[in-house]
Amino acid sequence: MTVARGILIVESQPSDPSRKAEYDDWYSNVHIPHVCAVPGFVGAKRYRLRGTGGDAPAGSIAVYELEADDLDVPMQELRAWSAEGRVPLSDVLQLDPPPTVALYELIE
Repeated sequence: MTVARGILIVESQPSDPSRKAEYDDWYSNVHIPHVCAVPGFVGAKRYRLRGTGGDAPAGSIAVYELEADDLDVPMQELRAWSAEGRVPLSDVLQLDPPPTVALYELIE
């Protein structure tokens, strides 16, 4: 059986623009390691949108790499770990509106 590969793209932003540094620190050093501990998540990178004239927005995207027999399994596990508090959220993350999430499967 071929292992499915995919990426999960999450677009998010800090709860307040003044907390951008705290958000970046939490996301890179706390949140990503927790998510990557979920079986099937094999890596992650973060990106920020480059603005023009120094007006870059405060938000970013995280691109998580997944490998599993069925990509739905790590996604279900992530939801379960989140509900159990094993992937905790922080008040530095804006939840209203919630982050935008999209799962893409590799086309081979």
